Amino acid sequence: MKDIPNSTEARDIKNLMHPYTNARKLETEGPLVIESGEGIYVTDNNGNRYLEAMSGLWSAGLGFSEKRLVAAATRQMEKLPFYHIFSMRSHGPAVDLAEKLVNLAPVPMSKAFFTNSGSEANDTAVKMLWYRAHALGTPEKKKVISRLRGYHGVTVVAASMTGLPYNHTSFGLPLPGFLHTGSPHYWRDAEPGESEADFVARRARELEELILAEGPETIAAFIGEPVNGGGGVIVPPQGYWQAIQAVLDKYDILLIADEVICGFGRTGNMFGTETFGMKPDMMTLSKQITSSYQPFSALLVNERVFAPIADESNRIGTFGHGYTGGGHPVGAAVALETLRIIEEDKLLDHVGDVGAHMQAGLAALTGHPLVGEHRGVGLIAALELVTDKETKAGLDKPGALGGIAAAKMQANGVISRNMNDALAFCPPMIITHAEVDDMLARTKRSLDETAAEIGM
Repeated sequence: MKDIPNSTEARDIKNLMHPYTNARKLETEGPLVIESGEGIYVTDNNGNRYLEAMSGLWSAGLGFSEKRLVAAATRQMEKLPFYHIFSMRSHGPAVDLAEKLVNLAPVPMSKAFFTNSGSEANDTAVKMLWYRAHALGTPEKKKVISRLRGYHGVTVVAASMTGLPYNHTSFGLPLPGFLHTGSPHYWRDAEPGESEADFVARRARELEELILAEGPETIAAFIGEPVNGGGGVIVPPQGYWQAIQAVLDKYDILLIADEVICGFGRTGNMFGTETFGMKPDMMTLSKQITSSYQPFSALLVNERVFAPIADESNRIGTFGHGYTGGGHPVGAAVALETLRIIEEDKLLDHVGDVGAHMQAGLAALTGHPLVGEHRGVGLIAALELVTDKETKAGLDKPGALGGIAAAKMQANGVISRNMNDALAFCPPMIITHAEVDDMLARTKRSLDETAAEIGM
């Protein structure tokens, strides 16, 4: 299709620059053009149907073509298609959603601030930290610690917090003042003979050593995903977040929970913060907040964060930050309807049930010669692919093995995604046991075909 003049593929290659894409590879291979979606499936412009095992980008929690969300957007479009919340203006959907989120938060929160994406929410969190530092008379307290293999977005600040090489290389990032400590991946990062408890203690000790080396008076916050998503679905060991929290509390450092992937049911609770016993001062939310039917995100802050910011805005005359689309009435209306569906359809219970089924099925695949580790919680998981289980090695180039497997999955009618050699699964939360079984069978077939291709 890419060689047919005026085809969608040819026009794409000619005119559209894609994110997270090898631009020269796109020119030779062309894009996969998705035309429609229904339930957990999407269909391309050649009529091929795929089980969307990644919910798009970890985000279409209610699947595709949910009529209640379409209707909510339509009703709001007809009533108030746009208004802003700058300069003391407001509208009902933004107020209703802010109230809902503050009350829904698993730890006390004071206010919701609306943005358009997870990257913007995380970027805004840092700007608030810097503003707060000046308000408190501690302008040097601005550094942020994140983790290797953490993912927090792609704006300049959010990408600086992200701990993945491809978000830094050739961009000149990270910016000064953004620090990284070790990931919580026990299987990959533990020392020989190290128990999970000892690994957790070492990670907490390394964090404390970093804080002391930089000076606690210069560290504003630590940011982390309850489960690392883009870094390969890394589920922290038991006690990890409690150990990290203890270090942060010791040095008066705030905790930001990046709930962009984990929020709104993905881990089996409304928030990953609940699943892992975190006590954040700030929470960033996006993706499943609208099932990605509308671009929308939010930042929740507690009173400890809000009060100094409010006082500083009074001193200066304004809080000089915001986005035209932040709190968009249509997005807010869709978010409210998404939350109603999650609650009315008891999707948290469903995720607990069908998620356990998916995790058991994926765990069974660890017997496959290519699978080194299964990890996951709720309806998010990954298979770490290896060519040698003893050394945990893959092919010569990191990500090559995962790339082959992901291509086999697509050929077998399942859209997955590989983060290096981790094959990820994050299907819509409406998936059934039978659909999970179908996904697992296609995954097994794809692994067999991958093994055959590389000569295993």
